[in-house]
Amino acid sequence: MAIFLTENSKVIVQGMTGSEGMKHTTRMLASGTNVVGGVNPRKAGTTVDFPEGKQVPVFGTVAEAMAETGADVSVLFVPPAFTKAAVIEAIDAGIGLAVVITEGVAVKDTAEFYNYSLGKGTRIIGPNCPGLISPGKSNAGIIPADIAGPGKIGLVSKSGTLTYQMMFELRDFGFSTGVGIGGDPIIGTTHIDCLEAFENDPETVAIVMIGEIGGDAEERAAAYIKDNVTKPVVGYVAGFTAPEGKTMGHAGAIVSGSSGTAQAKKEALEAAGVKVGKTPSETAALMREIMQGLSA
Repeated sequence: MAIFLTENSKVIVQGMTGSEGMKHTTRMLASGTNVVGGVNPRKAGTTVDFPEGKQVPVFGTVAEAMAETGADVSVLFVPPAFTKAAVIEAIDAGIGLAVVITEGVAVKDTAEFYNYSLGKGTRIIGPNCPGLISPGKSNAGIIPADIAGPGKIGLVSKSGTLTYQMMFELRDFGFSTGVGIGGDPIIGTTHIDCLEAFENDPETVAIVMIGEIGGDAEERAAAYIKDNVTKPVVGYVAGFTAPEGKTMGHAGAIVSGSSGTAQAKKEALEAAGVKVGKTPSETAALMREIMQGLSA
């Protein structure tokens, strides 16, 4: 099993014909993702040739792409200024999952398209995220497909780079799905959404959760884990050495007072029974112990 993205997912790429879209569509196709179309109003009716003889048609709108291909996932490589309009177009077309890779989207725009999505049946992942991968099944975004294979660990992370490191360090166990939710102050899918989905996925047996300083998402996730998650969870919080009051690489990673510090988040998670590593490698080692115990 996997969450949100399976071998049956049919993926379109909004912005496929741009340089980033082309590069990552090539990689998604190479990893076995069923990419069925691209969207670019100016290039509608054309096809794009990819390696190994793969041809992908380009449609004028998301609605046309869905009507022709049955697509249920869109990956967006759209410049920040046009991201809100592109996400709203995907929502209006009824796409089930919109994966917003774009970095630098205005928080106001994200708030508007996220609120617009509520009750309309579209799950948003991102923005400013690497996407998600169900190894061996499908890969929607920019996560390298060759760093880990299929397995029974679920991963949810605010950080793209730490997603890759954790998948690589635990590659001998493998993953059901790895989800990079993004590090902006407002995001579509949260730690809690992923924890709930992994808890309900019969083939995910343990969960790695990677958070970072700023906001209270990790504290909320800790409370959710305490009340709702029966599977073992290990955690890591990026930013133990960050100076207070300074915005770090992710727009959401700013600490004021004791609220939002790595230490406060670590304590909240540990109080909920989550084992928290001091480094990514220590976190991987904690998960390794759990997986070895489960298979013993």
